[in-house]
Amino acid sequence: MSRVNVALFILLAFIWGSSYTFIKIAVDGLTPAQLVLGRVVLGAVVLFAVLTATKGKLPRNAAVWGHTVVTALLGMVVPFLLLAWGEQRTSAAMAGVLIAATPLLTLAAVTTALPAEKVTWRKGVGFAVGFVGVVLVIGPWSTSAGSLAGQLAVLGAALCYALQTVYVKKMLASKGVPPLVSATTQVITATVLQAIVTPFFPWKSPHFSAGVVISILLLGIVGTGLAYLIYFRLIGDLGAANASAVNYLVPITAVLVSLITLGESISWNMVVGTLIVLAALAFAENRVAALTPART
Repeated sequence: MSRVNVALFILLAFIWGSSYTFIKIAVDGLTPAQLVLGRVVLGAVVLFAVLTATKGKLPRNAAVWGHTVVTALLGMVVPFLLLAWGEQRTSAAMAGVLIAATPLLTLAAVTTALPAEKVTWRKGVGFAVGFVGVVLVIGPWSTSAGSLAGQLAVLGAALCYALQTVYVKKMLASKGVPPLVSATTQVITATVLQAIVTPFFPWKSPHFSAGVVISILLLGIVGTGLAYLIYFRLIGDLGAANASAVNYLVPITAVLVSLITLGESISWNMVVGTLIVLAALAFAENRVAALTPART
């Protein structure tokens, strides 16, 4: 990678990792539905502004918009709500490390749902070992990192992200929609969907403290808008597989940010479990072999 791509790679890991801390702060003054609505509105404004500045256009194909409704639900509305609800019941650090299961769940979902993806012994072993790591992270013998319900909600968000990847590969990849157009369309659709469902969720008068305001601004403008732009830049430069390797750094930055800003405690099982999940993913994807230089 070039120096620019290395910097963007690290920056993206920091942005996504710190998002769990900002969610934790924001839900002190907002309901999950209010938080998600604010987040996607700000993200949509940023992405639409960039799309307009680059003379891009939203798709006119009705089928693309129809598929985007599904991807917006799976990639934003549902997981964002689950994360916000889950972080009311568990720590930001726990949320960050549990989301590390997303690539592993994606690998399992893609292998199961797409005929072109073959089931191999390497994938099977990687998924089995990764499952052990997730259980270790949760630590069912302890309640120090929050309730099991909150942790399962975060895992539900990870599963949504995995299912979205499968749906995009199966239904949208062949449509030829440019990444920036796809991202903007998805965030706009998520904004409309969240605006529709928000009145049906519990409501309370928002408490806009300085921390809540800063957190929602950072989640929307940076964590949803800018992060998408960086991610698609990396996909263009490095390819989707290499860009997705940022998921190896996200749990690390999530833990570090929550430690520094919230003073959350980190248990040994969270650290060991996360390392097991990441190692299992690396084994399943054969990344070690891919990084080993060929012998001559």
